[in-house]
Amino acid sequence: MNKPRYLTKSRFKLASECPTKLFYTGKKEYANKKLDDSFLEALANGGFQVGELAKFYFPGGHDIVSLDYNDALSQTNELLRQEDVIIYEAAICTENLFIRADILVKRGDTIQLIEVKAKSFDSSKENPFLGRGNKLKSVWKPYLYDIAFQKYVTSQAFPKYNVEAFLMLADKSAECPTDGLNQKFKIITDKRGRKGVLVSENLKEEDLSPQILSKVNVDPICDLIYKGKDNDEEQALSFTERIKLYAEYYAKDEKIESLVSTACKNCEFCSDLDNEELKSGKKECWSKALRWTEGDFKYLTIFDIWDFRKKAELIDSGIIKISDLIEENILPESDNKPGISKTERQWIQIEKIQKNDQSAWFDKENMIREFDAWTYPLHFIDFETSMAAIPFNRGRHPYEGIAFQFSHHVVHEDGTIEHRGEFLNAKPGEFPNYHFTRALKLELEKDDGTIFMYSPHENTYLNHIYQQLYADDNAPTDRDDLCQFIREITKSSGSSSETWLGERHMVDMWQMVKRFYYDPATNGSNSIKQVLPAILNSSTFLQKKYQKPIYGAKDGIKSLNFKDWAWIKFNDEEAVIDPYKQLPRMFTDISDNDFALLISDDDEINNGGAALTAYARLQFEDMSSYERTEIEQSLLKYCELDTMAMVMIYEGWKDMLDI
Repeated sequence: MNKPRYLTKSRFKLASECPTKLFYTGKKEYANKKLDDSFLEALANGGFQVGELAKFYFPGGHDIVSLDYNDALSQTNELLRQEDVIIYEAAICTENLFIRADILVKRGDTIQLIEVKAKSFDSSKENPFLGRGNKLKSVWKPYLYDIAFQKYVTSQAFPKYNVEAFLMLADKSAECPTDGLNQKFKIITDKRGRKGVLVSENLKEEDLSPQILSKVNVDPICDLIYKGKDNDEEQALSFTERIKLYAEYYAKDEKIESLVSTACKNCEFCSDLDNEELKSGKKECWSKALRWTEGDFKYLTIFDIWDFRKKAELIDSGIIKISDLIEENILPESDNKPGISKTERQWIQIEKIQKNDQSAWFDKENMIREFDAWTYPLHFIDFETSMAAIPFNRGRHPYEGIAFQFSHHVVHEDGTIEHRGEFLNAKPGEFPNYHFTRALKLELEKDDGTIFMYSPHENTYLNHIYQQLYADDNAPTDRDDLCQFIREITKSSGSSSETWLGERHMVDMWQMVKRFYYDPATNGSNSIKQVLPAILNSSTFLQKKYQKPIYGAKDGIKSLNFKDWAWIKFNDEEAVIDPYKQLPRMFTDISDNDFALLISDDDEINNGGAALTAYARLQFEDMSSYERTEIEQSLLKYCELDTMAMVMIYEGWKDMLDI
């Protein structure tokens, strides 16, 4: 017997992004660049732990664990016969709509739906969900649509009840009541391979008060959603009309045809992971909407242009291919700063595509000025960081930043390179930030050499630790020294109440890439994971040097984690193999597809999906000492490559300058 094709809240969310996705979802024959294992995503953002903690704020509930639709509905309906009841994962159905409510509280003729989200908000601020014109803030829209859908389904299923809707969120203004709270929610795997959370028997009343999750009524927001339409066009549908449309088409397994829009850029079914064995949702959609043939898909499109904000305007004009763009579409102009502006860089990218010019663009004059301003030895650093939904220590806030790892390479004036230092603290439940900063200070205070980062991430986190140090009633005795060190190597962030520009403030290589260097092989990306393979493929100097196993060799480049390693290896097409893909798998128990997604870097300042996930696993999973050591060694190698990548990019630029 086939399972009923219900429109669930996750499918409604998907359809709200693009209705056509409903047809592709769940079909293994279609390429999909979302994680196969949703557990990995929930683990990284704390979703499992937050969900379990929320239940303890509503004690005495009944947990509906059955995955069978009918069984779950039967259990829920039986419990709802009670005058007062609390249900976890309550199953509710009406016609072909089905939801599972995280927490349902029934008191007489009132039903409260509580959707728990591992997302932070600040309860001290007014109107966190609405922006200008009383419109939903885009960052909150998916969460609000989710609970609005649940309220609609529940109201239809139980029309005689008063249904109230709530989001339960991690409150950034709340303080954790006890030490070690996060370690009382461990990830386990049952005999069937299903993962869940095991809550410690030592969870006590004092762990739960004050609460770090806040329950926020969103009934007025739901009313706004029900009254609105999906856009301003005359044929636009209301929220409830869309629910009925999506449910009808999903039940019939028929495709809702959609026009090309800006949503296509981030569609998981428009993946470059597709191959001959998998169908491409993008090709199906665009073949229908644009009447494209196979040859049309060989052209790059406006979605490939770096940081381009005029996509909707060009789509409305019928312009999709980069080959059809003219200069007036971009209007490149200087911003009167060294190097090129954003629009000038976009036009360089477009011109090189149109002319099939594969050569790199390089602003030698401004790059030389940068080099001349540096003091040797040069220091290249990279951080790995996390944000825990449930804090590690008493007094800390949900989603406070955690800096758990760094790598440090040094380049001396005579060209000598060494991997001088590293730091990794993944001990479960230990707040590492002050140890991290102390270790970094020891690494960098030996000289006045210029320090490099890649993206503002390192500056942002050191600013964050600076604020933590001054806000901490139990700050370490060397707080002033640590804060002074942070001020010396950073510049103040926009959110800081103080303003400073340190004498050794870090140089951002990401900004240098954007202003002074463009290689068509990056396809517009400025991510280090795209820039590194590009410069390795174009630089004969780097190829000649790093084909030899000199990295970690006795008389070669000092390394703390590699031995006799050659960074340059070629594939059958004579292209350099991405060094990140040469490293050993960080996890052996996930699919190749998921691991490829975790080490990818689609977001230019995304800092390590694989590292973030590894840290979360080390924190919350029970594993053998062997497994723990293997993951830690992999973390050290990946972070070391991040700073060695910066060194190789520096070397490639220096060779291009012939200095």
